[in-house]
Amino acid sequence: MKDLIDRLAREHDLADDQLLALITLEDPEAERYLAQKAVEAREAIYGRDVYIRGLIEFTNYCKNDCYYCGIRRSNTCAQRYRLTQKEILECCREGWALGFRTFVLQGGEDPYFDRARITDLVRAIKAQHPECAVTLSVGECDRETYAEWKAAGADRYLLRHETADTTLYRHLHPENQTLDNRLRCLADLKDLGYQVGCGFMVGSPGQNPGMMVTDLRYIQQLRPHMVGIGPFIPHKDTPFRDEPAGTAAMTLRLLGIIRLMMPDVLLPATTALSTVRGDGRLLGMGYGANVVMPNLSPQSVRKKYALYDNKAATGEEAAESVARLRESMESIGFRVVIDRGDWKGEQ
Repeated sequence: MKDLIDRLAREHDLADDQLLALITLEDPEAERYLAQKAVEAREAIYGRDVYIRGLIEFTNYCKNDCYYCGIRRSNTCAQRYRLTQKEILECCREGWALGFRTFVLQGGEDPYFDRARITDLVRAIKAQHPECAVTLSVGECDRETYAEWKAAGADRYLLRHETADTTLYRHLHPENQTLDNRLRCLADLKDLGYQVGCGFMVGSPGQNPGMMVTDLRYIQQLRPHMVGIGPFIPHKDTPFRDEPAGTAAMTLRLLGIIRLMMPDVLLPATTALSTVRGDGRLLGMGYGANVVMPNLSPQSVRKKYALYDNKAATGEEAAESVARLRESMESIGFRVVIDRGDWKGEQ
């Protein structure tokens, strides 16, 4: 198995059956070697720097009805909220003072936040903090909308594809949501010059390792700047409430594989990983991750943005605990930097 890992580190690709073998490996020694090689690949480009992004979850209204998501339209138990532009700008001010130079505006697909409102919001943030990077994560839109937001100053866009397997996508979403449209959005974003992030759920209901190979192939073809993966975690008010969660072990293994396939990618250790395992963020760094996204949202709404149950929202997940985050990263030899943390690869 070490030979396969060495080949992946050297050539950044393997045959499908070899990728499948790595995804399903059960050899602790090979697992440790994968982590070692992933760390070496990250350090060759990004050193031991860790980039922080300030996450602002500004609305939990959503027009969609994804079967796995706690803020789906049909969940009448969700406590809905929207932040005002003033509140969002205050989150950015507090984040800037804490050392954040990237702000991630994440929300459901909320019709209230239409093209014009998001345009105004991006311009206001850029006027307040001209040197920051603004990342949007607000779902599927038409190309013209994405183009307007880019012109307004948006730098990056996160849109997880969730799965590149058509059958699984249909299992996770209602008929009015299609994989073709999701992939069209990602292609448009890349073409418009955004730094683009895609990603998928690990261990989602109906997923098998072969489907994960399909995800890796799609990521390889898209060449995104960031890949965000995290374990599926059920939410009590969704159709998948009784499904088992994805595992930290599989998520970490895939982080290592993605790092070796795409050494220059920005790779977060996600909140979901920290939710299924308390030390998930630190473990993620040990498998090639180099981005963390602490929460800048007001304390009053953090628990309301519940995509899944028991979401980590305190401690190092909270932006006000940046000092603690710095200490924990330094304890394993990493350095949280005050930096936009742009992608360092070449298209």
